[in-house]
This record gives sequence, structure tokens and C-alpha cells, in this order.
Amino acid sequence: MKTQDFTISFLVPQSAGEVFNAVNNVRGWWSEQVEGKTGALGEVFNYHYQDVHRSRMKIIEFIPNEKVVWLVEANYFNFTRDHAEWTNTKISFEIASKGDQTELVFTHIGLVPTEECYDICTDAWTNYIRGSLKNLITTGKGKPNPYQASIDSAEKMKRDSQSSQDYSISFLVDRAPASVYQAITEVDQWWSTHVKGTSKDVGDEFSVGFGNDHFSTRTVSAAVPFKRIEWRITDCHLPFLKDQEEWIGTENIFDIHPENGKTRLTFTHIGLQPAMECYDVCTKGWNQFIEGSLLPYILEGTGKPLE
Repeated sequence: MKTQDFTISFLVPQSAGEVFNAVNNVRGWWSEQVEGKTGALGEVFNYHYQDVHRSRMKIIEFIPNEKVVWLVEANYFNFTRDHAEWTNTKISFEIASKGDQTELVFTHIGLVPTEECYDICTDAWTNYIRGSLKNLITTGKGKPNPYQASIDSAEKMKRDSQSSQDYSISFLVDRAPASVYQAITEVDQWWSTHVKGTSKDVGDEFSVGFGNDHFSTRTVSAAVPFKRIEWRITDCHLPFLKDQEEWIGTENIFDIHPENGKTRLTFTHIGLQPAMECYDVCTKGWNQFIEGSLLPYILEGTGKPLE
């Protein structure tokens, strides 16, 4: 019988024992914020990701080199109507030899398409399992969420360095933080259809073109799900300016905060100040794309990107 439970798998050349050990090194691939033991039957650990997601997991199956199953004893999301949506679901890791390779099959039992968090959660699991966990197995280094203190410190430093003269625009929208965050990452749907590269995860690089050799290239320098996105501009060509590289080194910041049952998005272009040659033209452009395109894309699913 076909199941709707979310499942993904991958093959690696490492042994079943190496895969099993990596799975149980939860801090090495999921989050450095995990508290508690994660390597034996009956152990309970807590996952904490900022104010976005908290879970308590209990290991209910533990067969060395073959299988691990977690029961989600408690869960909290700040971005779903049912904040406890994962509670009583199970997370399974099955390990088996396939020729000279080892297969890992990950299944979140109970995470089905009818759940509100399905799209967001399956996307996140794909990144953690096929990205971070697989990297931990094959290279010895995963990509877990960093310990929260380091994130908070970096955000505070960024806020402290921000000038009141930096261009900023804000709006309040009747959508969940997760929907706002997802819309921002889909740059070709609200800014320009001429996008090369990816704009989702930290380290991603993408270029946005506007015709007549007008382009800018950005690196995603921070991506805190449902809370904050930062892009650093590493290259640009603005043919309508004397200094055609004026944006290089400036940053685009998207801050997302729940507010009275709605979500406030504040966009700031750090470094775009009145003394800059492009200030008037560029602020008008941002007004058009943020309020005139990103906002309707969040609300209606249809933006007005430059084609």
C-alpha cells in the first residue's frame, strides 16, 4: 500500500556502521542546539531553533547499523495554526547494504501533504538529510544549525551597525512568517525573471539582470528560517551611474517578525544612503519591487517582476 508519509533516500560508499554513527550524531548534522543524549534506546533529547521550532524526541527503536526511530513526544511551531503539528509522529532512519554501497532511507511517519507545514518541513528535511547528514557521512562535516548564541550575536552586531540613513521599507501582512520567508527566496517571482544561481541557503550566490548590462551579484550571508535573510552584494554594474560599482559591499536585509497575529516584513538596504549617486533612482526601484511586487506575491501568489 502506497503511503503519503514523506520519505527520501540516498546511497553512499561508507559502511552501514559509519552511516549509523552519523545518524546518531544529531548535533553534527541537524542542530548544535540539541540538548540531551542521542545514541541509545530510550534516550530523550530536545531540539530548539530560535523562537521558530522546538521538539522533544524519544528514541523508541535502536538496532545498531540497521534502524533508528524517534517519537516526537512534543512539538512547537510558531508558523502553523496548529503549533503542535508534529506531535506523536515518528522519524525513521533505515540503513541497508546495496551492493558495495549503503542506502539510508529517511521517513517522517505522519508528515503528509495535508499537514500545514508539509511543504516547508519536507524542504527542510531534504536539506538536512541529503545535504547535511550526507555530507557528515561522506566528508566528516555536516551543516547543522549553529548554536543560537552565535546567531543572536551576529544579528545584534548587524542591527547596531545599521545607520538610520540606510534605506528601509516595511509592511504588515496577514500571512504566516513562513509564507513571507518563502516568497522572498523566490526572487524570480517578484524582482526579475533574469536570475542566475540560487538564493535560498547560506553561501548561495545569484545574479539579477535588468537589461542593458545592468546586473548585480549577491551572496546569501545569513538565512534564519522564517526570521531573517541577508544578502551581501559582491559585484554589480549600474550603467546609469558614474560609479557603476556603487552597490558593491552593501547589503540587503529582510527582517520578519510576528506582530498581533500578522507578520511584519522590514527590508533594509544597508549602505544605500542619501549621499549615494543612485539613492533617488534606487529607492524608487526598491519601493516598486518591495511594495508593488513582493507584497502582492505574498498575498496573491502573483508578483510583478521585471521580464
